[in-house]
Amino acid sequence: MTARVGVVLFPGSNCEFDVMEAVQALGGDAEICWHGDCTLNGVDAVVVPGGFAHGDYLRPGAIARFSPVMDAVREHAAAGGPVLGICNGFQVLTEAGLLPGALQKNRGLKFLCTTVGLRVETTDSVLTVEAQVGSVLRVPINPFEGNYTCSPEVLAELRDQDRVVLRYVDNPNGSVDDIAGVTNEGRNVVGLMPHPERAVSDLLGSADGVPLLRSFLAAASGRTSAPV
Repeated sequence: MTARVGVVLFPGSNCEFDVMEAVQALGGDAEICWHGDCTLNGVDAVVVPGGFAHGDYLRPGAIARFSPVMDAVREHAAAGGPVLGICNGFQVLTEAGLLPGALQKNRGLKFLCTTVGLRVETTDSVLTVEAQVGSVLRVPINPFEGNYTCSPEVLAELRDQDRVVLRYVDNPNGSVDDIAGVTNEGRNVVGLMPHPERAVSDLLGSADGVPLLRSFLAAASGRTSAPV
């Protein structure tokens, strides 16, 4: 079954077409889910892409979390549906309570636009099931508020429950414990700051995002669409 992936579009999103093209290049179907809609139209998986949802006013994701579509995303996640938040999408998912922690301004208060090394820490997530633990992936990153933070108690839970999905090889932004991506307790919601959709071809400088997105599509393909 070809996976149908819904890509949430907020005012200010700017990576939705990158995600759609990457999904389609890997054999999936992709469609836009408008932030003002109350339904996901029965897609198999959801991506909340990067950008500046609602201009990042107040703080990144703080307004987007109240968009009508986010209720449908929460229902989809609660039913076990795969959800992926990339960059600004990661921020939205933390603000919405779908992932623990928060993203704050980068160490040094500098915007980052570079390629980083990501070490795969677990294959027990919808983003890494087809990756290899310990492998290092080269993936672009470009946030200003990409510094992941959480309480000591949450950090202990993430470590103990094997929920740190990816770590930076060389921490670029000050994220606690070098964390680049985390998953929820159900393993079906993942957020990461780097952009795997921009690393799906050697023409883009790296194809290391392919195993991550293939994992996500595999998780979506193995699921029957829910009428959300």
